[in-house]
Amino acid sequence: MDYRPTIAISMGDPAGIGPEVIVKALADPVLRHRARYVIYGMNELLHYAADLAELDVFWWRDQYQGHLKAYGFDVTVVDYDQYSILGTTIRSPSKIGGDASMRFCLDAIDAAKKGIVDAVVTAPIAKESWKLAGHNYPGHTELFAQRTGARRYNMMFTGGPLRVVLATVHIPLNSVWGRLNIGAVFQPIELIHETLVNWFDIEKPRIAVCGLNPHASENGQFGDEEERIISPAIFMAREQGIDVTGPYPPDTIFLKAKHGTYDAVVAMYHDQGLIPVKLLAFDQAVNCTIGLPIIRTSPDHGTAFDIVGRNKANPGSMRAAISLAIDLAVKKHKHEQDRRRATDEIR
Repeated sequence: MDYRPTIAISMGDPAGIGPEVIVKALADPVLRHRARYVIYGMNELLHYAADLAELDVFWWRDQYQGHLKAYGFDVTVVDYDQYSILGTTIRSPSKIGGDASMRFCLDAIDAAKKGIVDAVVTAPIAKESWKLAGHNYPGHTELFAQRTGARRYNMMFTGGPLRVVLATVHIPLNSVWGRLNIGAVFQPIELIHETLVNWFDIEKPRIAVCGLNPHASENGQFGDEEERIISPAIFMAREQGIDVTGPYPPDTIFLKAKHGTYDAVVAMYHDQGLIPVKLLAFDQAVNCTIGLPIIRTSPDHGTAFDIVGRNKANPGSMRAAISLAIDLAVKKHKHEQDRRRATDEIR
């Protein structure tokens, strides 16, 4: 690899397993060699996690001074020691945990927008902590979209043999029917097609779309959303040359995707798409927000307050999220170089 990107990692909720999975993932020298890293978080908690796992400290510390800058070290921890009151005692959602995790995340986003880092990996936050701190975002996805000005964005999950993108995300199940429209189904089809072509080098992606109702309504027997909303969105996408089919019964389409019939599946709501991903690849699944002007990935699990401080957290998903962020950053760098060469040749 001839380009070594810089990856920002926001530590997530200080009371969660973020420090542990970050330290364990980056303890792998092969992964550390692939990129440089700037961790926005708390040195005290990262040290604590390393001690529990019997790992040597491999990072350089810089105390947070209120401004962002670039670093030349392999791994740098930007230490927000003003939150040291958290220590290792809080093991639940809290206002201070929400303030801290929001600060880490905002600075990581700003570093990416300024070009200081090439991608952002976010460790888990507690949405309740954000709410207690007065930060009214349903999750990372919406925060990144708002801070980067993205109007078209969706959550994509990769894990094992599956790639799944969601038409609706963090909303109550009884609100899905009010949010689902032709545009809400068409957009993830279009975005996942662009993502698979540009970032995963799949020249002609095959995309399947789930129905909303049991058996994809079975010709209107169990609802009309398939005929009224989903099928028109699929027709619009096919008119643009996208290889997309459906709507299919959700309880069978993921099996075909697992066996390689499709390159991605569009799910209508959160758990419809996440249950198969987590069932097949819980410790390797990655959340990637597509449609943003910056690269953002995340492990596909939560804060796991119940196992904090017990050295039981599996870093597999964090390692996969970091690896994907590196791959995408390298590819983005290559695309930018290719565009510059093409522009220079035209001149």
